[in-house]
Amino acid sequence: MLGFRLTPEQLEIQKWAREFALREILPVAWYYDTVDETPLPVLRKAWQEGIMNADLPREYGGRGCGLVENVLITEELAAACAGLATTIFDNSLGMEPLRLSTNTELQKKYFTEIARNFKLICFATSEPTMGSDISGIRCLARRDGNDYILNGTKYWITNGGLADYMSVFATTDPLKKHDGICAFIVEKGWPGVSIGRRIPKLGQRGSNTVGIQFKDVRIPKENVLAPPGEGFVLAMKTFARTRPAIGAFAVGAARSAMEFAIDYARRRQAFGTAIANFQAIQHKIADMYQKVETARLLVWKAAWEADQDMDPTIAASISKLYASEIALEVANEALQVFAGYGYTKMFPIEKIQRDCRLFRIYEGTSEVQRIILSGFALGAYKPAMPPIEDLPIHLDRDSVNLESGSAAWRCRICGHVHYGGEPPDECPYCFYPKSAFKKV
Repeated sequence: MLGFRLTPEQLEIQKWAREFALREILPVAWYYDTVDETPLPVLRKAWQEGIMNADLPREYGGRGCGLVENVLITEELAAACAGLATTIFDNSLGMEPLRLSTNTELQKKYFTEIARNFKLICFATSEPTMGSDISGIRCLARRDGNDYILNGTKYWITNGGLADYMSVFATTDPLKKHDGICAFIVEKGWPGVSIGRRIPKLGQRGSNTVGIQFKDVRIPKENVLAPPGEGFVLAMKTFARTRPAIGAFAVGAARSAMEFAIDYARRRQAFGTAIANFQAIQHKIADMYQKVETARLLVWKAAWEADQDMDPTIAASISKLYASEIALEVANEALQVFAGYGYTKMFPIEKIQRDCRLFRIYEGTSEVQRIILSGFALGAYKPAMPPIEDLPIHLDRDSVNLESGSAAWRCRICGHVHYGGEPPDECPYCFYPKSAFKKV
């Protein structure tokens, strides 16, 4: 039985997150976007109130929220500022490989510390020459006794300049591709860890993004998240659980763009009436609304699958792809409603549009999501319809109920259906021989 009604507890979480976003994030969003800084006081408040780390397991002192609750929170935060929402959510991304790991001692050590103290943990897979292609990692982990020595650079790391801990993916041999990928928890204060300058960005400027360099960093054996050969699977499982949250970011930002456009359309006068009374504007609002609603349902479905311990990979890719695409479309149309004012920094839409552009890139580009989905559709998907060559397309009324001893033969080249005990020697349409026909 399908149901789309949130529980009273989920509605309370949604309200709680919305109130936090309107009170703590929205008033400072444009200032920190302008100065290109991350407001640590806001992050600390998010930690104190439990908005950050809401999905931390209960046994380690967290709220134990599921992914559905997490995407509800994420949408509300992103509606106020996608960049700050990304920064707050990044702890969930950084913790996910640890949650999925079988290293229970490592979980106890770091989850407990993150719950008790204001600690940030980032997720590090991307490199200067490698983004969505996890198998192309070149950051090298060399075995040294029971430990590993880490050398290389990570790039595009959200909260990398602020985080105390890092979930780092590396390889023991770049030539081994997937089979060489491994993962570790690295601490910022360890010798050999260097943080690069903050990367200037088009949007989401309230989110800290840097490169991290590792020079002969010793990783003790107890900090191994995944041994060589298991890191790639861990990364893919992580993305399957975190991509719905990227969709939630997009839904939140798109929702705000739509709401601002609705408010402006009601107030803006042209040709003696509010522009909301013009059909052209009404159609834009209608398109925005259906896209936001559709994207939200896809995000909820993917999050629900993850919470039910189903494999959410395909649903996560669909939700991430669709929500990322429509967010930019909605923001763009909202700017059109605002017209010239939308193009200025005195109104909210230009920032939302800049922020939305990133959704199509991080945690797997839209192109990568299409590769995942096409691979599933062309490979693992089980169709209900028969193969075309077995499809009896009867165009002749008298041939639908065939007489005893008669049969229908379909040309596998052009589709012509022949009726009789045997196929014709030659197709009368495409002239292929008798062997081209198949009984249907």
